[in-house]
Amino acid sequence: MSKYSPLGEFLRKQAANEVRLSFSDIERIARVKLPPSARYRAWWSNNPTNSVMTKVWLDAGFETEQVDMAARKLVFKRVGKAVTEHSEGRAGKHPLFGLSKGLLRINPGTDVTKPADPNWSNS
Repeated sequence: MSKYSPLGEFLRKQAANEVRLSFSDIERIARVKLPPSARYRAWWSNNPTNSVMTKVWLDAGFETEQVDMAARKLVFKRVGKAVTEHSEGRAGKHPLFGLSKGLLRINPGTDVTKPADPNWSNS
């Protein structure tokens, strides 16, 4: 759990696809002061390796848009489903788990445990 988790919880509860907030709104919601690096536009990028807070809004299913550094406000735009510990691809599974889902079809009645060459053990 990160110190910015309250922001993620707040975003998950929003019904709207866009949430407009000032930087002070974010501080109030997260109950923590933004770091000095938040004064730079790059800190508000949607790169998941950027900061702990970036991961929080991405996991809540939002990305930042219309970052106005002068007015100290931005828009969080919904881009997908919120990620939870129990969501597919989480809870200890490798990030590529399920990558091939839907690409291979096994006909009903096929025994996938049966060797393709019944004589393979005779050589």
